[in-house]
Amino acid sequence: MRRVAVVDYGLGNLRSVSRGLERAGAVVRLTADPNEILSADRIVLPGVGAFHEGMTQLRPLVDAIREAVARVPVLGICLGMQMLLESSEEHGRHRGLELVPGEVRAFPRVPGCKVPHMGWNTILAEQPDDPLLDGLGREEYVYFVHSFYARTRPAECLCSTDYVLPFSSAVRSGNAWGVQFHPEKSGAVGLRILENFIERC
Repeated sequence: MRRVAVVDYGLGNLRSVSRGLERAGAVVRLTADPNEILSADRIVLPGVGAFHEGMTQLRPLVDAIREAVARVPVLGICLGMQMLLESSEEHGRHRGLELVPGEVRAFPRVPGCKVPHMGWNTILAEQPDDPLLDGLGREEYVYFVHSFYARTRPAECLCSTDYVLPFSSAVRSGNAWGVQFHPEKSGAVGLRILENFIERC
């Protein structure tokens, strides 16, 4: 069984992410130890909250994550996905992990569209042959909660979603994958994505 390190940096829905990964067949270790991160078969970076706070809390583990992604797959979830990108404009301009080209932007205010974007919405597979999306349809429903969105190049966009405007709802660059939605709250589709990350990525 794959050993998955879930990065514990003080922010995030760690229990539900860990349970989802265990259901998907992983041996899960919640950790803030760089050595455990570097020795894991897979790394998951969860997160809920503000980008700047997340990067500040993550600072002691940044080098380990950047080193690990050269060898093993890393999956960012929600804020964790956003932190994989180069920068965010949330509460000022802040630098991310720079593992995936792109930036995090605020949704524009549009009448009739509430922010945060919360609830079920569709993801459209832009790169359906990617192993993270194995066994999924071209369009699937997943669960979102976020006020900022990822803007990437087409090359890094695995899935797109339309809310206020089209945005990248799943991304990839090399061994770094990210999903804006919550797979651990997205039923059978989310479970399949976690299984794919563990076994196929």
